Amino acid sequence: MCGRIANTMPQDAMAQLFAAKPDNDLPDVPNYNVCPTNAVHSITADGGGRRLQSMRWGFIPSWYKKPNDGPLLINARAETIAKKPAFRVACRERRCVVVATGFYEWTKSEDGGRDPWYISRSDGAPLAFASIWQNWDVEETPIKTCAIVTTGANTAISGIHHRMPVILEPDEIALWLGEKGKGAATLMQAAPEETLQFHRVSRDVNSRLSSGPLLLQPHLKTLDQAVLRQS
Repeated sequence: MCGRIANTMPQDAMAQLFAAKPDNDLPDVPNYNVCPTNAVHSITADGGGRRLQSMRWGFIPSWYKKPNDGPLLINARAETIAKKPAFRVACRERRCVVVATGFYEWTKSEDGGRDPWYISRSDGAPLAFASIWQNWDVEETPIKTCAIVTTGANTAISGIHHRMPVILEPDEIALWLGEKGKGAATLMQAAPEETLQFHRVSRDVNSRLSSGPLLLQPHLKTLDQAVLRQS
């Protein structure tokens, strides 16, 4: 599962890092609380090179008459992506990379509430999520939409959630985007445990209206617990 992300990376830095030409209508950054149906930064590739562009986070299948005609498809399971009618063509022909600096997952607390955790790369680099996209053109204005591919969590993350996004290393991006031929299916697996770090953050992030850099700060009351869970 991946239900919220954060992206604090400047647009020009993203374009340079991923060797992509940026579109003019990219989402604003920084955004510390990117929610489903919000616009995300996505990398695609074709014969003309890579593009950094805006996509709606929430894949809309071609048969939907309206964007909310069925379930909100923000994630696609790696284990079934090649068989699901909504995803199978996109998995073969329309793969992309969603860029983020971190993502959130939740655990249940003793008081019945939901405690958020912020998860990012241990080396401080941005996250490159294996994703798929679909151009939904039923209405007058087409919408580019995407879903993040998920897989079973590694041992470290499984203490927070049993699923995690498929995270691509820099040398794997070309294969996922189809620039290096076939074999992208081999990339749909959990990242090694040392790839990620995590800590508890404030429940403020539970509201999609919350924003700002404080959302990423360790939650002081549980800082010791967060450190222990990373050890």
